[in-house]
Amino acid sequence: MKKIKNYRWIIIALLFIATCINYLDRQIIGLLKPILEKEFSWTETNFSHIVMAFTAAYAVGLLISGGLIDKVGTKIGYTVTVIIWSTAAMFHALAKSVFGFSVARIFLGIGEAGHFPAAVKTVAEWFPKKERALATGIFNAGTSVGVVIALFITPYIYVQFGWQAVFWITGALGFLWLIAWLYFYEIPAKQKRITEAELAFIESDQQSETITQKNIPWRQLFTYKQTWAYVAGKFLIDPIYWFFLFWLPSYFATTFHIDLKKPSVELMIIYASTTIGSILGGYLSSHLIKKGWRVLNARQTALFIFAIIELSVILAQFVTNVWVAVALISLVIAVHQAWATNIFTMASDMFPKESVSSVVGIGGMAGAIGGILFPMLVGYLLDTYKALGHIEFGYNILFTICGCMYLCAFTIIHLLIRKIP
Repeated sequence: MKKIKNYRWIIIALLFIATCINYLDRQIIGLLKPILEKEFSWTETNFSHIVMAFTAAYAVGLLISGGLIDKVGTKIGYTVTVIIWSTAAMFHALAKSVFGFSVARIFLGIGEAGHFPAAVKTVAEWFPKKERALATGIFNAGTSVGVVIALFITPYIYVQFGWQAVFWITGALGFLWLIAWLYFYEIPAKQKRITEAELAFIESDQQSETITQKNIPWRQLFTYKQTWAYVAGKFLIDPIYWFFLFWLPSYFATTFHIDLKKPSVELMIIYASTTIGSILGGYLSSHLIKKGWRVLNARQTALFIFAIIELSVILAQFVTNVWVAVALISLVIAVHQAWATNIFTMASDMFPKESVSSVVGIGGMAGAIGGILFPMLVGYLLDTYKALGHIEFGYNILFTICGCMYLCAFTIIHLLIRKIP
């Protein structure tokens, strides 16, 4: 079989495409919400129940999928994950009620939960530590690309074929990806297409794993400070991204009177900026490691820099020009993705490959729980100040909380892992 140089970047390309499809399938129902509300006479409460069904299933799925993928391996684990979420995505087209859509969202959440544990574990298998953050940043950029793709293709498919076709077509993309995954993927030691030089490079720093014990029992993971550092980073920061994802449209509509019935160039620019942040965030810590920095020092330095930049979102309350707001929030949300990239990578830095998916699953569940709790505060503040006729005050408080949360998370992470050898 012909050897292929730099085969590991083919693997990253697969992970990037999978991430795009993951977020594409996740966003479809939100984009079709006005259409489905009219067809099925949904209330906002009905839709919130559908969203909560997905979020709760996603949290549980993250906890389960991590350990499962560590046991069966990335090839089989990823295959099962994609089959479940793609089937669930297509079955949305058969739903006729709130209950039907909720069931579809539950299985979508369970399936999609396996994506990040499998992807981060794949990076740990295929990349040495000095390249892991950059590799993670590249595949993580698919989160924003998937959203932008959804903004483009959903209206076209709906107009041409109807809302059911949107779910059938986008859901089927996962099965097309699966063909490529099964053909191209194998762990480096078993991959016949990889060169001996690249295999040696991939395995160059495996002996320096922070925790040397392999096959760490799932419960034992909770005894490590590294686990709690990762959990803290996900629990405190993941909800902020969901806030940016779901409330930014209404913020721009109420503050700058943007018509959400038309494609929003402003929002497209903001969400597209996360691609740049994801890649550059991974490049920064990887560059420091290549310069000779200790791995965790490089990651923490990057996190501290990003936390300081995130304070700038507090200034949003003083912005009166829409394009200044777009520039500021584009910076903030891009830096968030840079932070997320390094947090993901730290899981593979601090644990052996055999346990990475489990740790990512535990942290992901914590992030999903935060994603359930934080919107309660968001809703309370916005409803309270909206009743007083000053909804902008509610956004001002939320932006301040978001800006300060990164430094809080960094401090907790630093205190927990500062003495790790």
